[in-house]
Amino acid sequence: MGLDRRRFLLASSLALAAPRLWASPAFSADPFSLGVASGAPLPDGVVLWTRLAPDPLEGGGLPPADIAVRWEVARDEGFRDIVRQGSARAEARHAHSVHVEADGLEPVRWYWYRFMAGGAVSPVGRTRTAPAAGSPADRLRLAFASCQQYEQGFYAAHRHMAAEDLDLVVFLGDYIYESSWGVRHVRKHEAPEPTTLEQYRNRYARYKSDPDLQRCHAAFPWLVTWDDHEVDNDYANDRSEDLDPNFLARRAAAYQAYWEHMPLRAGARPDGPHMRLHGRHDFGTLACFHVLDGRQYRDHQACPRYLRGGANVVDDLHCPPRLEPKRSLLGEAQERWLYAGFSRSKARWNIVAQALLMAQADRKPGPERQFWTDGWDGYPAARSRLLQAVAERRPANPLVIGGDIHFNCVADLKIDFDNEQSPVVATEFCTTSITSQGPLQSRLDVLRAENPHVRFASSEKRGYVTLELGEKRCLAHLRVIDSEKKADSGISTLASFVVEDGRPGPKPL
Repeated sequence: MGLDRRRFLLASSLALAAPRLWASPAFSADPFSLGVASGAPLPDGVVLWTRLAPDPLEGGGLPPADIAVRWEVARDEGFRDIVRQGSARAEARHAHSVHVEADGLEPVRWYWYRFMAGGAVSPVGRTRTAPAAGSPADRLRLAFASCQQYEQGFYAAHRHMAAEDLDLVVFLGDYIYESSWGVRHVRKHEAPEPTTLEQYRNRYARYKSDPDLQRCHAAFPWLVTWDDHEVDNDYANDRSEDLDPNFLARRAAAYQAYWEHMPLRAGARPDGPHMRLHGRHDFGTLACFHVLDGRQYRDHQACPRYLRGGANVVDDLHCPPRLEPKRSLLGEAQERWLYAGFSRSKARWNIVAQALLMAQADRKPGPERQFWTDGWDGYPAARSRLLQAVAERRPANPLVIGGDIHFNCVADLKIDFDNEQSPVVATEFCTTSITSQGPLQSRLDVLRAENPHVRFASSEKRGYVTLELGEKRCLAHLRVIDSEKKADSGISTLASFVVEDGRPGPKPL
């Protein structure tokens, strides 16, 4: 067989294997039902996201063909000054999601973007590029949030967040919930707990169909990381809460659905049950975000309940494994990556963005102690290594932001939490939930009494936290809605704190 014929047959087989491109689609309903989003901003570009889904809760409602999508970026909301445009392929194998890495943009400015497919036009989104590398910036204002169980409340917090004067949103996990739990539900999931790719896609579609969540995505670029409920409650690495022998197949499905629904760069595309989510994001010389993955690489929780995986509440007398020095929440490779980033950072503020409460939280009154093993308290040696690295490598003004716990918490971070004379090496702000119900305030009052490094703890309201970073100080405002059970809920500031440049530790305003 001649070389030309072999090339022809190879090209023909590849063409037959590739999905057909539907260049001029006609849709039965709005294909942009899940809105638009942007994320991972750079000085010269940003990721633009959408997913075509005219029937979002039934797998998307599209045939197994790729679809041609056009996109535009403009300097103005009316698209009179279009600066970038192009075409993309919404691939059937990725649920017809689109991840455009728009480049060639100017640093630190607002842009507007939209998508077109067939005769349909998406909602308009707004995004902002980062400052140029090495350049100063006067201000960076962001909100961070987590834990938005769909059934337990409306997304009034996102509606108010979209109206804030922000440059960025950081979402810290539990974007969806795989399970139905809690009391006083105001709406319902579309189906029982997901385990397959199609089921996870439908769960994301249920959440992303919310207009207030869409409004917040369309208002600002987002940075994202996950916690457990994007896959399964309390999962750790390759182990699920119920010790499912096929858990890695479920994790692969959940990771792919996460990728398909988030404004992530191509480097985050999953390979089966593996996905590189942690990353570093610089905003000139003002801020560096060290975004962590606290689920994929961690050691299994110490001392789980009988014949179960996941979390437990333990004391050290009955759970010596909790204190083992080699246990890691981030995994050895991610720890090395983080500490190297501390050494290299020249930023005025270093924000460690992760899903959990980092401060020690002894849960038992009196001299005996009890700890919850799914959070950093289950990995105290790993926490000590991280805070020791902060003390030794001296990244400027370290701030740890987290979520997961469903209450607002503000704390001093120390290498030795049991020594009140131990110096404060970093400041922690942990946000309440968007909707997920919190613990009783009486429990938090006990926690504060047992843990003097915890400066503030309040569980009664849902909401988010805003941070305003400047050259000399960081202002934090704990923003809370009146009630997550009301779609039109009002909002107020529960408390405000300041962290001064070069002086770790929060001070109330």
